[in-house]
Amino acid sequence: MTQPLENQTEIILDSIADGVFTVDSEWRITSFNRAAERITGIKKEEAIGRHCWNVFRASICESRCSLRQTMETGEPIGNQAIFIVNSEGDRVPVSISTALLKEEEGNVIGGAETFRDLSVVEELRKELEASHSFFDIISKNQEMQRLFGILEQVAESNSTVLLVGESGTGKELFAKAIHSMSPRKSGPMITVNCGALPDTLLESELFGYKAGAFTDAKKDKPGRLALAERGTLFLDEIGDISPALQVRFLRFLQDRVYEPLGSTKPRKADVRIVAATNKDLEELVKKESFRQDLYYRINVVKLVLPALRDRKEDIPLLGDHFVRKFNRLGGKEIQGFSPEVLPVLMSHDFPGNIRELENIIEYATVVCKNSLIGIEHLPDYLRPAKKADNLSWGSLERGFLLETLKKNQWSRSATAKELGIHTSTLWRKMKRLNIKAPKQGSPVRKQSS
Repeated sequence: MTQPLENQTEIILDSIADGVFTVDSEWRITSFNRAAERITGIKKEEAIGRHCWNVFRASICESRCSLRQTMETGEPIGNQAIFIVNSEGDRVPVSISTALLKEEEGNVIGGAETFRDLSVVEELRKELEASHSFFDIISKNQEMQRLFGILEQVAESNSTVLLVGESGTGKELFAKAIHSMSPRKSGPMITVNCGALPDTLLESELFGYKAGAFTDAKKDKPGRLALAERGTLFLDEIGDISPALQVRFLRFLQDRVYEPLGSTKPRKADVRIVAATNKDLEELVKKESFRQDLYYRINVVKLVLPALRDRKEDIPLLGDHFVRKFNRLGGKEIQGFSPEVLPVLMSHDFPGNIRELENIIEYATVVCKNSLIGIEHLPDYLRPAKKADNLSWGSLERGFLLETLKKNQWSRSATAKELGIHTSTLWRKMKRLNIKAPKQGSPVRKQSS
């Protein structure tokens, strides 16, 4: 005996791995398949007849309901990433798609929504990020991974550390990681930006002062050295301190003893020093603007942080990290980047390094109203039409790919690794962009881009 059409539809829906539910024109749930029960933890009998927002409690229910948008505009929505809240109160990442329900005459009688559980995908993403992260530092670059490998040994010692790198490369994150892994982690970490304070103020900030040391000194004030007792003092931009202050600081490093301004009584300090600079201190020593003896005192363990332009394989990883960060801060549900954005980011030199990339992503998440960040959401100076004399996206991507292949001596595996893609994906891109590897033994010809 043939089953009624309604029963057949229910059997089909229950066989689908994705959650499916339908609503009537008053937003009450009219069907709820087995996968929907599994993902939400709510039984079909409990869901039927209730308003959908009371069942799903999704992040977009109140203000940006995708199903409502489809019902109002008639346009379906596909693969939008959101979070729902299950019966246990846990947030579940899902990807939703919506469609209209119409009767035979074409009148809209409700809507349908499918949702796919992305929990496994999210767990895999977290595992992938965890394998490329060290405390709050994210990188799969070979040199950065080498630094991660020695950082634990550096942290366990009490030696003075010098972090060298351009502005925005993450020197403060490294300093925090060193402190957090050290035997001093229960003590304070105090930061002083040596380049942000005038010399006289910096001296009193470092060493503190006694009441009456100068006109406005009404009472004793402990310096940053005293505040960092049994902890770590991070001196950012140490290359900016004056020669006079260099002398006082050298004396402290030699004996771990200092005198607050206006005091004649020396004080012993139990403090670990981590210094950072974006300047070439060796060059400053040659010019006699930085004391050689102080340089050798702080240059006990030297860690050089690569610029972002030298670790471009980290751009996709960092970009996704910052999108998720600003999604949380701004209450957004942006999934990532549209295909044409990544070649633009990868071809940029990032003079401001990771800090510049973070600012770019923050700006993009503010102006983006869609699920994907597009070219139109990037700051003006990154727009290819202005940056590259109206070159096409394909030309930009081709030029960048050629550069990377040449840099890696046309090794597909090395190039794919640097770009963070599979070798088969690289091969398809080369074929699409008409990039041919030179034959072995033949001179490398310059291909026009």
